[in-house]
Amino acid sequence: MQRPELLFKCLSDPNRLKLVLLLDACGEACVCDLMAALGVDQPKVSRYLAELRRCDILQADRRGKWVYYMLHSNLPMWAKHVIRSSAEGCTDYVTEELSRLHQSKGTACV
Repeated sequence: MQRPELLFKCLSDPNRLKLVLLLDACGEACVCDLMAALGVDQPKVSRYLAELRRCDILQADRRGKWVYYMLHSNLPMWAKHVIRSSAEGCTDYVTEELSRLHQSKGTACV
């Protein structure tokens, strides 16, 4: 991802934005945990994740039958800064979702 308009277009959907902010906070999560966090069914979450992967914002790691999603390791620093600044500037935007993700994963997210 070298073009800012692609990042902003991919993050323009509220659920895709929330997924990115949640993964930024927690590092990684599987689809079932992200479903619990957003309260959205599996096909929709998978569609959002696929779009974020096509934009090179997220990457996936298959571990047995589970696939874990995380921010892409090659995400440019400016894009990481936009995501982190958004998370820090709007802490209440994903508070409920972060709490549900924490409960689903059974681990704390920062």
